[in-house]
Amino acid sequence: MINRRVFSKTCVAAMLGYRGFAADKFTLHIGHTGLTWIPLGGAPGPRPPINPMADPQYVEAAVRDIAGLGFYGIELFGNQIEAMEAKGGLGLLLEKYNLPLISAYCNANLSDPAQRKDSIAKTLEWAKLVQKYKGRVIVVGPNGVRRSTYDFKAHKDDILTTLNELGKAVTDMGLTPVLHQHTGTCVETRDETYAVMEAVDTRAMNFGPDIGQLQKGRSDPVQAVKDFLPLVQHMHLKDYIGGEPYLGYCPLRQGKVNVPAILSMMEGRTTAGLVMVELDSPPPQPVPAIETARIAKAYLVKQGVKFRS
Repeated sequence: MINRRVFSKTCVAAMLGYRGFAADKFTLHIGHTGLTWIPLGGAPGPRPPINPMADPQYVEAAVRDIAGLGFYGIELFGNQIEAMEAKGGLGLLLEKYNLPLISAYCNANLSDPAQRKDSIAKTLEWAKLVQKYKGRVIVVGPNGVRRSTYDFKAHKDDILTTLNELGKAVTDMGLTPVLHQHTGTCVETRDETYAVMEAVDTRAMNFGPDIGQLQKGRSDPVQAVKDFLPLVQHMHLKDYIGGEPYLGYCPLRQGKVNVPAILSMMEGRTTAGLVMVELDSPPPQPVPAIETARIAKAYLVKQGVKFRS
């Protein structure tokens, strides 16, 4: 890992010396996750009787809006794609709006060995659906824990074992698994993220950082991407400012994340997935999802990013 990190830093330094952080014309393709369109956590006023994660109206709204704005692909939750099977399948919407599925976010219990077998099996079910709809990436979301009492060292070996087994199974399917560190879970902090990524079998598990989550978790997202750049095969591009709306996240350019630096590091790389814009959706959500996506697009266009026409 030391050699890989030194190599990564050298490559990044050379690249940034060439590009700087200027708003050059980028060639990288940007996608958007469907999370922003899902009213997770409730919302003011009457609620539909169905779980929003299983309601096709939210999937269609996300696919329609993301396609209409010219993003290059979408990420959905594994259980969303599964729920769509009873409604005729996700493929009908992807074809209708001409938008490719790139990835699925799949929650997995990494820290409890008693749940390992079932958790891997469920993720592989979702992976088969991603494969069915020509997606490429499985985003592995760690399980939530009570952070006030959580002991990472006591669970590290179990986390690594599950990631290695899950990663190998997904890789054998021809898909690319990536670890997505997340606040409130068993892999949150800088030290936890680095400890896992430095020890995991990188032949089977890559890195899919959430930039906003890194910022919220008091990590330096630019440094983390630099250090693990060869392993970054997918990414959630999210901004963070703190406060109540959007769990402290915010539309791009309104927060603390150095987005141009992240874009510069990802420019010119061939990855299995995409850089995916994302904004969390729990209330209060003062701006509709499509408006936050428009804000993100406008900002990215100013940086030199091109979108589909």
